[in-house]
Amino acid sequence: MNDSSLWQDFKIAARLGEPAKPPLALIVDSPWLAGYAGVNTKDFYLFPDTWFNIHRALLDRFPGVVWLPGFWAEYGMAAEPSAFGVRIHWHDDSPPALEPVTTALEHWADAPLPNVYEDGLMPLVYRLYRYAEERLQAEGLGIKMVCARGPMVTAGWIMGIDSLMMGLILKPDLVHRFLDKITTTLIRFLHAQLETLRDPEAIMLLDDVVGMVSLEHYTEFIEPCLQRIFGEFEGLIRVYHNDTPCVHLFPAFTRAGFDVFNFTYAVDLLETKQAIGHRIALMGNIPPLHVATRQPPQEVYRWAQNCLDRAARGGGVILSVGGGISPGMPAESIDAMLAAVREWTPPTKPPPQIPPLRLENEGE
Repeated sequence: MNDSSLWQDFKIAARLGEPAKPPLALIVDSPWLAGYAGVNTKDFYLFPDTWFNIHRALLDRFPGVVWLPGFWAEYGMAAEPSAFGVRIHWHDDSPPALEPVTTALEHWADAPLPNVYEDGLMPLVYRLYRYAEERLQAEGLGIKMVCARGPMVTAGWIMGIDSLMMGLILKPDLVHRFLDKITTTLIRFLHAQLETLRDPEAIMLLDDVVGMVSLEHYTEFIEPCLQRIFGEFEGLIRVYHNDTPCVHLFPAFTRAGFDVFNFTYAVDLLETKQAIGHRIALMGNIPPLHVATRQPPQEVYRWAQNCLDRAARGGGVILSVGGGISPGMPAESIDAMLAAVREWTPPTKPPPQIPPLRLENEGE
């Protein structure tokens, strides 16, 4: 996966410690990687050597970055919903699109549990991990983290987001049954991925749809699912990605059981650290589109320095973008983030925050 010292620094920060330098960690997947490498998106998924070589080249091109999860065996958003039978539409220049076969909650509440070792694209995920592990072990490297999409985003792709949200209000019993079924499947999927690795140390769950619900609905429907998933993997580093603006849920997230929170750039890193307290490590918080993709490297550097100056002191902070890497983000932006980390020294006091971005101009 990554240089062992970089991974150790990431683990220190994830456990709320303070390494010598704050780590830079970036979530990277096919929407950025295929375009960055200039390959057909279908070829990226289909040809293992192409997929592997693109991931492997990142380690040489960007020494100093902790890539999360690193060699991610993913098919856009399709792996988890595919086990339930969604229609998948493949494209040359973007990840696959998904289409529900039915939006009826009654159908999904009673649907059988998938077999995570045989159904959909999941078996291909494990085979690709085995292939990558064999090649990486020859270099003394390995994959440390596996991933799954979370219960709400998976449910949204399976049955349609509108039907899911209406179900929270009109058919809560059916939603409970369906989310419980998905949660069981995700736990089994994560276990099956971990079984393919020689020395796994972390999981990541990604679910932006969680941020679209009220605190009441989160507490009733989603919190039990997240607690089940993260509780199942206690002892591993547990990362949660949700970059939907949802400050109203931040206090409740401290009960979910994850160690690292990758959240929206729309809230200040220091204010979030102060609000949550020293209970969860924070991963962010450079705007991925407006700054890291659209601005010159010197502006990316300025944002990275401001994040570190405001919040890195005291530990528990991992520099990143406030989300995953956006399609089209130039390599020079990552170079600028690395330079900011390399040249950073703790200030005597936090500087003012860079003025907040106007979200209506973002398109993220």
